Amino acid sequence: MIRSSLAHLHVAAISHAGMSGKNNEDRYAISSFQLSRDDSRPALFAIVSDGIGGHRAGEVAAELAVNYITSGVAESNAKKPVKILEAAIHDASQAISAHSAGNDDQEGMGATCACVWVIENKLYTAYVGDSRIYLLRGRQIQRLTIDHTWVQEAFEKGIITAEQMHNHPNVHVIRRYLGGLKLPNVDFRMRIDDEESNEESESNQGFHLEPGDTILICTDGLTDLVWDDEILKTIRSKKDMKTAAETLVNMANERGGHDNITVVILSMPKLEEVAKKRSGIMDWLLGND
Repeated sequence: MIRSSLAHLHVAAISHAGMSGKNNEDRYAISSFQLSRDDSRPALFAIVSDGIGGHRAGEVAAELAVNYITSGVAESNAKKPVKILEAAIHDASQAISAHSAGNDDQEGMGATCACVWVIENKLYTAYVGDSRIYLLRGRQIQRLTIDHTWVQEAFEKGIITAEQMHNHPNVHVIRRYLGGLKLPNVDFRMRIDDEESNEESESNQGFHLEPGDTILICTDGLTDLVWDDEILKTIRSKKDMKTAAETLVNMANERGGHDNITVVILSMPKLEEVAKKRSGIMDWLLGND
């Protein structure tokens, strides 16, 4: 792919250390492209990573995750997005593991990742850990990801209820992460409907986004303290995405802000914006004022 300075989606992003006084171990990146010199179709790639490990090791791991995965996607031909994403995430995991092995103070470090790749209007996702991806369509919000956590597994097995998940002692015990001795099992389930099977969710890769659809990528510093319905209300009620992102971070901080908080919002242009852009291009071609 070829890097582009102009994104075909609206973008807003913010990362905050939170109120606990710890370093910000979250990292994110957003990159826009055209597919090739002969193919001008646009693409946008966004990633959020939450670092794990003390002595600043977490921020090193998250930085490696973001850099390696973004590079793997950028250097690809975009023809097989799922395979490209899996290879890039595995490369990042191996890089984190190798870096950790050579530094005693960074032993055992790791990171989550939540990746969104929009090629024209087709959505591809990949994730490891408990950073989340949401789809907002109209007045609905859908969590596309499934947390790789102890509490999620316990809920699915009927051991605990949904209400017990929020305050359970094991709420931050994650089952998958980048940087372990074994390559992580990258999750490609895109849960468009809560009643879907795992196979149906995986088949949603390449999901067609509609004008006005909004994607949220975030770390657990947000979702531990701000609920899904509040996220929907905030994003849909604010005058712009930047204000919405700032409001979400402020809400988490006002409720304790015990962790780093990262919010990335991507939105497909609305129909009237597309029509206005096309009209402007035609006026220019025809020489109209």
